[in-house]
Amino acid sequence: MTTSVPSIESPTAPGRINPELYINRELSWLAFNRRVLEEAQDARNPLLERVKFLAIFSANLDEFFMIRYSGVREQIQSGVTKLSPSGHTPQEQLAAIRAEVLPLMAESQRLLREELLPALREAGVYVLRYDELSDRQRAALHGYFEREVFPVLTPLAIDASRPFPFISNLNINLAVAIDDRRHGRRYARVKAPESLPRLVQLPPDVCDEVEGQPQTCFVWIEEVIAANLGSLFPGKRVAEAYSFRVTRDTDLEITEDEAGDLLETMEENVRQRRFGQVVRLSIDACASQEVRHLLTDNLEVGEDDVYLVHGPLRLSALMELYALDRPDLKDPPFVPGVPQVLRAEDMFAAIRRNDVLLHHPFDSFSPVTSLIEAAARDPQVLAIKMTLYRVGRNSPIVQALMEAREEGKQVAALVELKARFDEENNIGWARALEAVGVHVSYGLIGLKTHAKLLLIVRKEQDGLRRYVHLGTGNYNAGTARVYTDLGLLTCDDAVGADVSELFNALTGYSEQTTYRRLLVAPAGLRAGLLARIEREVERHRTHGDGRLLFKCNAITDEELIAALYRAAQAGVRVDLVVRGICSLRPGIPGLSETARVRSVVGRFLEHSRLYYFHNGGAPELYLGSADLMERNLDRRVETLFPVRDQVLLRHLRDSVLGAYLADNVQARELRADGSYTRLMPGDEPPLSAQGAFLERLLV
Repeated sequence: MTTSVPSIESPTAPGRINPELYINRELSWLAFNRRVLEEAQDARNPLLERVKFLAIFSANLDEFFMIRYSGVREQIQSGVTKLSPSGHTPQEQLAAIRAEVLPLMAESQRLLREELLPALREAGVYVLRYDELSDRQRAALHGYFEREVFPVLTPLAIDASRPFPFISNLNINLAVAIDDRRHGRRYARVKAPESLPRLVQLPPDVCDEVEGQPQTCFVWIEEVIAANLGSLFPGKRVAEAYSFRVTRDTDLEITEDEAGDLLETMEENVRQRRFGQVVRLSIDACASQEVRHLLTDNLEVGEDDVYLVHGPLRLSALMELYALDRPDLKDPPFVPGVPQVLRAEDMFAAIRRNDVLLHHPFDSFSPVTSLIEAAARDPQVLAIKMTLYRVGRNSPIVQALMEAREEGKQVAALVELKARFDEENNIGWARALEAVGVHVSYGLIGLKTHAKLLLIVRKEQDGLRRYVHLGTGNYNAGTARVYTDLGLLTCDDAVGADVSELFNALTGYSEQTTYRRLLVAPAGLRAGLLARIEREVERHRTHGDGRLLFKCNAITDEELIAALYRAAQAGVRVDLVVRGICSLRPGIPGLSETARVRSVVGRFLEHSRLYYFHNGGAPELYLGSADLMERNLDRRVETLFPVRDQVLLRHLRDSVLGAYLADNVQARELRADGSYTRLMPGDEPPLSAQGAFLERLLV
C-alpha cells in the first residue's frame, strides 16, 4: 500500500500553499511559548532562572494577545472570511487559540503554586498569602499601606452618576463589592498603583528566621490593598474584592503617506494605544457571577474573552524576585570576551587587516560601542551613518553619535519610529539627536527599517575608506548581554559601497534595487534566497550534494516554505534551526523526509539569523536581520550580508551551526503534526550549544 504525496500547491487556490502542509502560525507561536514554560518546569535550571522563565512566559502571552490575538479578532469584526494559509477561518483560529491557552495558563499557575513557591521557601524566599501572615507582619504591612499605598489610591464608585471607569492595559485592579445599608450592594474599582512594586517586601525584622537563616518575605500588593479596603470605604462593609485586569489591542495602525509629520503622528498614536479595544479579561476564578457580569457587560467582552485565573494575575511581575541578590539561585555569571585582534591594536587597523566576527553575548558588545566612540573623536573620520531600531534607554551609542556631531562630523541616523513597544524611546532619541544637528530620517513610507547597519567614512593616506558593522541584532548593549546575535566588522570595498548606496536609498530618493554583495529587502532578498535554494536543488539532481542550513527566528512565508519543500522532495538535506514559529512540516514521506526542524530555548534568547548554502563545495553563508516571513521579505528594509572570509565561514558552519545541530540538552525537534519533542542525550554525551559557547570563553 502506498501513501499519496500531498501537492505542495493548494489544490483549490493556485499560487497558495497546500493548507495541509502549513502549520498555523498562531498555534506554532503558542507551541514556542510552551517551550519557554518548559524551561520554568525544568528542575535542572537554577531556581530563580525557572522563576524568570515563568515571568517571560507570562509577558510573552500578554504580547500575543495584544498583537496576534487582537489581529485575528479584528478580522472577525471586519467581516473577513478569507482562510489563513493553514486553512482556518478567523473564528476557528480564535477557538483553537483558546483551547491551547487555557491549559497553558492552568499549568503556569500549578507550577508556581506546587513547585516554585515551595522551592523558594526552602531557599528562604517566601511569597506569602495574606492569610498566612502573623499579627506582627500584618501590622507592618498596614503601616506600609498607610504610608506608601493609601495616598496614591483612587477608589472609583460605579453607579448611575459615576460611570464605569476606564481600565488601563495590563494593570492589576480590584473589583470591590460594598454592602450599603441604604442602597444595598454597590461596586467600586480600585487600581493597584503602577509606581509601586507588585511584590511588597516585608521588613527584615518581621520575617522569622529558620535554623538561624534570615528569610526574605513578600506579599502581592493587591492582597495588601484588599486587606485594607476599610481605609478606603470607612463606614461601609466590604463584602468582596476580586482582582482582575484587561488586555487591550495595542497594534498601532498608521497611514504614513497621509501623515504630515511622522514623528508627531507616531507620538499621537502612542498616546492613543492605551485606548485600544479590550481583547481579554483575566479575573480571579473565585469572583462571583455578579462581579463577572459587571465586568463583561461594561468592558463589552464575551465569555470566550474571559480567562479565570486560580492564582495571582500577571506573573511577569515575578521578575521582581529575579532581581534578588541570590547568585546561588541563578546561572553562574560570565564575563564576555573581546577578540584578541581587537585588543592587540587600534580598531581601525584591526578591521583593515581582517574581517572581525562578534558572537554575542559570548563576545562583548563593547567593541561596537568603542568603535563608534573612537570614530566620534577621530579627526580623520568624516561621517557616521547608522540605523537605530531598538537602542534602549541611556544608550551609549546615541550619546556617541551626538558627541560626533558636536565634534563636527557629518552624522546621519535612521530612527525607526515604528519599532513595536519601543516607539516612545525612539521618539525621544529622535528629538535628542535632531537637537544637536544630527540628520535624522525615518525611512521609507510603508516600510519598517529593520536592517542593522553602521557606516564610518574615514580619510586615510590612500584615500577615503569605509568601515562597516552589520549585525543580526539591535544596537542595544542591554539586549546584547542576553540575546545570541552575530556582527561583522569589515572594510570590504564592495560591502562599503553597498551600505553607502543603501543609506542613500533610505534618506534620499534613490530607487536602487540591486547591490554587489548585500541581499536587500524588499527588492532583492526574496529573489536572492529563492534563486540559491533552487541552485541547491539543481546541484543535488546532478551531483547529489545539495545542502541547506538555516537558522532564524521564524519561518512563515508561503513561497519560501514551498521552495524548501521542493528542495527536500528533491533529496536536498534541509536543516532548519527555528527559535519560534515554524509553519513547515518536516518528515512527511515522499515530501519532506530530508528536512529536519529544531528549536533551541535556553539561557539566552536565540536571535541570530544564518543562511548557509553548500553550493557544490563553494559555500555561501549570509547573516542578517531577516526572518523568513512575508513582513521581513516584502514590508521591511532588511539586509543579509555574506561572510566571505573562509575561516570565519567554516567557524560559523562547523562550530556555531554545528553546535545547534548537535544540541541534545536544550533542543526540541518538530514533528509533522506540529508538536515538539525534547531531545535527550541518551548514550551520547550531553551537549548544549549555548553551554559550549560559554565554555569556549574559558579556553
